[in-house]
Amino acid sequence: MAFIQLYREKLKENYTFLNTIFTSRNIEWGIVSKLLCGNKIYLKEIIALGTHEILDSRVSNLRKIKSIDPNIQTVYIKPPAKRSIESIVKYADVSFNTEIYTIQMLSNEAKKQNKTHKVIIMIEMGDLREGVMGEELVDFYGQILQMPNIEITGIGTNLNCLSGVMPTQDKLIQLSLYKQLIEAKFNIIIPWVSGGTSVAIPLILKNARPMAINHFRVGEALFFGKDLFTGETIQGMHDDVFKLFTEIIEITEKPDTPTGELGENVAGNTFSMNDTEDFGGTSLRAIIDIGLLDMQPQYLDADDPDITIIDASSDMLVIDISNSKKNYKIGDLISFKIKYMGALYLLNSDYIEKTIA
Repeated sequence: MAFIQLYREKLKENYTFLNTIFTSRNIEWGIVSKLLCGNKIYLKEIIALGTHEILDSRVSNLRKIKSIDPNIQTVYIKPPAKRSIESIVKYADVSFNTEIYTIQMLSNEAKKQNKTHKVIIMIEMGDLREGVMGEELVDFYGQILQMPNIEITGIGTNLNCLSGVMPTQDKLIQLSLYKQLIEAKFNIIIPWVSGGTSVAIPLILKNARPMAINHFRVGEALFFGKDLFTGETIQGMHDDVFKLFTEIIEITEKPDTPTGELGENVAGNTFSMNDTEDFGGTSLRAIIDIGLLDMQPQYLDADDPDITIIDASSDMLVIDISNSKKNYKIGDLISFKIKYMGALYLLNSDYIEKTIA
């Protein structure tokens, strides 16, 4: 059975690296746990790091977090659905919001549950995902101030998630100006300006973060140590907190080209035979015990640099081991480094065992 492994010490070192960056600059931050897909084994690991706040886009995951540690501040990081209001108030201390109608429902439900529910108002700043339009923000904010059992704990924005708009210094300065506008208009203090995700960490390292941006939401950088501006690993961080292990279930010398009438495979792809040099050639192919039900091949990088991924069916992956210097046998493990989306597929699969090293 294929399994994904989390390396505890590498995770701790990445957390310590980030925590030092943030605390030394008086920035509050929380861990975005949605990658973990509610896996309790891994949720316990991130809680053990010492974080006081965990953010997720699934209320079922927040419920699991509260069952492990009720004192963790939980944040629901997308606009709540009408049918989820009751559970969001119950399991999320904070939620991201963009609709007056929704916040009114949160207010009513918080009153029923005898709670104060915190909200962060998300502002549209060009990425065209969720957010209140800037010209409507003051009126929007004013209406929420009147709602009982609702506390506005901050404003924020999401960048890079849909259209790829980067959180440049100019974008975050603009968010800071919204804070100044609202504070001046209503004579209040906004505790959080949540403009930071993993992609904005390089701005901190370059001392280019506007000082008003005082809250970060971090997932990918914690688990993969990635600088999302350059695609490189941040110096001092690990990019292999997670690793995938798969088992070889067949090794055979086979032709490089299929024979017979060709149609679409299970993934909807058709084999191309444009390169006539492949005709008559063979390669040593191995099949490993993982497939499209669990992952997408483009998000995997074999630790053995001489392995080439050929293609996958629903539950098997074919690799070319012809050029490898290792003498692979049936039952041997092939390990892979995983990209973010690859880990998301794997962690969401019930067929992949989750382990800790």
